Amino acid sequence: MELRVLRYFIEVARGQNITAAAERLHVTQPTLSKQLMDLEAELGKKLFIRGKRKTVLTDDGMFLYRRAQEILDLADKTEAAFKTEKEVITGDISIGCGESDGMNLVIASMKALIAQYPQIRFHLYSGNDRDVSERLDNGLVDFGLFVGNTDLSKYDYLQLPVSDTWGLLMRKDCPLAQFPFVTPADIAKISLLCSRQTLYANEFSGWLGYDFSKLKIVSTYNLVNNAVLMVKAGMGCALTIDKLVNTSDTELIFRPLEPKIKANLFFAWKKYQIFSKASKKLLDFFYEAVERMHK
Repeated sequence: MELRVLRYFIEVARGQNITAAAERLHVTQPTLSKQLMDLEAELGKKLFIRGKRKTVLTDDGMFLYRRAQEILDLADKTEAAFKTEKEVITGDISIGCGESDGMNLVIASMKALIAQYPQIRFHLYSGNDRDVSERLDNGLVDFGLFVGNTDLSKYDYLQLPVSDTWGLLMRKDCPLAQFPFVTPADIAKISLLCSRQTLYANEFSGWLGYDFSKLKIVSTYNLVNNAVLMVKAGMGCALTIDKLVNTSDTELIFRPLEPKIKANLFFAWKKYQIFSKASKKLLDFFYEAVERMHK
């Protein structure tokens, strides 16, 4: 597969119209159609359902669309790294981020780095640990911030000198809001919104003392923003970590779990990774920031 053809494919997929895509790409419509048909023939899969007004993706087309974006992202990062001038530290740094207030430590190092090297650019990708791990494994990010119980055996990492606290985000009119903390018995009585990552965390099974299947989980979520909307709508209480949601002057309140569960934070990168000058500088800045906090 040629990168040029993948860019054509993505343009058509986004606009759902071959003629309009051809105009944006400055190629003729027959040429673009032939490139797409050749791509389908090469892969042995039908990628589009071609209608009179719209050209939509098949299931195989959706799979290629996701992979093509990753491939082109990696290609662009690689090209940018080679174009970086040797005399000046510049370039792009990509970071996959789990949701955590500890991200402020990373941001402080980012801010200090661009103050010294203003030509560096950052790209942040938010997601749960599985999302971050997949991007890190595929070389799509340089670093990943992991939250809580995560298998880090295939990475080098630095543990942050801070941690998060697990609890429930709820409406203030929830019966549990009158108590200072939430117990395993309390959780069994409510409708729960749970991150998909949490479902696989052994630490919660141990804390509960019973299996997750006994909980009334009405919805899972990836990032907390949509969970907040569901809590506000009265769908249930969200199992999440503290400091992610500002509950001041809102109808929401956060209550920690009891016994307490802490989520450790880890800044990680692939083992034997060859860093660009910009990425190496960020890691140096971050090590220095963590060492200052230990003093």
